[in-house]
Amino acid sequence: MKNRSSLFLFIIAVLAAGLAIGYLTPPDEWYASLDKPWFNPPGWLFAPVWSILYVLIATAGWRVFTFTRDVGLKVLWAGQMALNFLWSPAFFAAHNPGLALAIIVILLIAILAFILRAWNRDRTASILFLPYAAWVAFATMLNLAIVQLN
Repeated sequence: MKNRSSLFLFIIAVLAAGLAIGYLTPPDEWYASLDKPWFNPPGWLFAPVWSILYVLIATAGWRVFTFTRDVGLKVLWAGQMALNFLWSPAFFAAHNPGLALAIIVILLIAILAFILRAWNRDRTASILFLPYAAWVAFATMLNLAIVQLN
């Protein structure tokens, strides 16, 4: 029961942080005015996708912090969260797609490093990060296209 409670708290904390970032740095008129590539998804898609991803990310993080002693893996998880939460302020608040692109590239590298390091330590945590890696790879292409178009 203790593990379930800590998992629940981990998920709530990550979701709350993600929702707070989204609330504090929403897309604005500047974003609406940008030229976007043909593959830009509709705005309504981002909230449900990120909500699902944050549950997966939180579950992976909970597993790492609960069941592994690998400090490097814990640092990778925390680092990717910090980078994740830096992207929106860089892009939407600072209106700086170039800085956001640098952040998301480093974020993608951190996610892939987490997946590789977790593979032999907690395969479930590693697998939970695969959809996240796919989405961030797509978001990186989207960010790059916005930089190129604007």
